[in-house]
Amino acid sequence: MTTIPVAENRTARAVTDGLEPKNVILAVCLVLGAAQDDTLVGLAWAVHAIVFAALIPVAYIKYGIRSGRWQDRHVGQRERRMHLIPVIMASVGIAITAMVVLHAPVQMTALVVAMLATLGAILPVTAFWKISVHTSVAAGAVTILAVGISPWWAAVFPLVALIGWSRVALRDHTLGQVIAGTVLGSLVAGAVFAWLT
Repeated sequence: MTTIPVAENRTARAVTDGLEPKNVILAVCLVLGAAQDDTLVGLAWAVHAIVFAALIPVAYIKYGIRSGRWQDRHVGQRERRMHLIPVIMASVGIAITAMVVLHAPVQMTALVVAMLATLGAILPVTAFWKISVHTSVAAGAVTILAVGISPWWAAVFPLVALIGWSRVALRDHTLGQVIAGTVLGSLVAGAVFAWLT
């Protein structure tokens, strides 16, 4: 077994932590929110989405770490993710309900529905295989921005590859798991977002 050089391991850790799903969700919500016809309304709904799709899940993860339910903020144990993902889905579902009832902008609602659909696709795979949530979320975000704002956003896709590299370098995932996450995120989030908009 080869050992990862310390410098490379630190770089991979910085990428994994800096571009974790919470931060990617925050970025895609704010960028898409700012691109709405009424920027202030778009950003208000972006904050709403961030609370339910990122902040509440992170708070639940922190609670799980403190209570000993899981060991790290990325919830590296596949079996533990089977308990976490439904909780995140419930939180995202609440966000969608409010968005539909209060007539949020179509693109903002589509973004959050695409997040829920991606989680719904990840869950059954996670039952038997540790597909990468990092690359699923990142690839879905880039695809949504490319569909919803401009195809030029596809130029950001190398960041997804960088995230995938970091997950493999840290031995949190295999190459197959990060590629599968990338494909799943792009196809599911992109298709749902395009269909709803």
